[in-house]
Amino acid sequence: MVMGLVNSAKFEELFQPTWAFDHFVYQGDSVQLKLDNYSGAGFQSKSKYMFGKVSIKMKLVQGDSAGTVTAFYMSSEGPNHHEFDFEFLGNTTGEPYLVQTNVYVNGVGNREQRLNLWFDPTQEFHSYSILWNQRQVVFLVDETPIRVMSNMERKGVPFPKDQPMGVYSSIWNADDWATQGGLVKTDWSHAPFIASYQGFEIDACECSVSVAAADNAKKCSSSAERRFWWDEPTMSELNVHQSHQLLWVRANHMVYDYCADTARFPVMPLECEHHIHKH
Repeated sequence: MVMGLVNSAKFEELFQPTWAFDHFVYQGDSVQLKLDNYSGAGFQSKSKYMFGKVSIKMKLVQGDSAGTVTAFYMSSEGPNHHEFDFEFLGNTTGEPYLVQTNVYVNGVGNREQRLNLWFDPTQEFHSYSILWNQRQVVFLVDETPIRVMSNMERKGVPFPKDQPMGVYSSIWNADDWATQGGLVKTDWSHAPFIASYQGFEIDACECSVSVAAADNAKKCSSSAERRFWWDEPTMSELNVHQSHQLLWVRANHMVYDYCADTARFPVMPLECEHHIHKH
């Protein structure tokens, strides 16, 4: 039997507010987070997980969202933490929203990619997902892969597979950097800025905080007794259709890739050699 361990769609079963509780609005199955000139807001999962898939449907701040950032991410804790980030960078009315993704491994990030979307993310709910197993981390938008980090440990590139991670989201003012490098500031006359959420799904291996990471990794990996869907061979890499989708996204929507930033990285990061070659 192929197993997954947690799956739900109710906010309060999976998540809890972490700050600015008065900036949350609950409407049926949806939750809204408000940003005003007093505060942003954030929530986090009640549990930590290792391997699986996390999805949230979001409708981003409408109109003039310049200076605001809405984030959806997974992260472990401590100075050597791992982190998988979606950051949605607001913009002035009529300009496209930018999606920035980043991956931290052992506390080190600097792996930013930016792209614009092929739809207006402020008009409808769209799904944003992170798939994580021992072979790859995949960022997906409406089930279309927009980024893959493959396990390249054999080439000496560390891969995040040893720390349980929580799931988080927040909205805050980042007008020192978010829009055109900080040139465009937040216009508070348009506040409150509202990000809406629904369709909360976690199909992943829940971890006990009191258990050693190695034991959690063992518990969340397939064995003779049980098989998890994320360890199935089909999950170890993108299929042909997904690979073509990723190529399309990179060719038509990517506006920044750290791997191509030679001013910032005169020596190409190790994982990028494979990445450039493959795409």
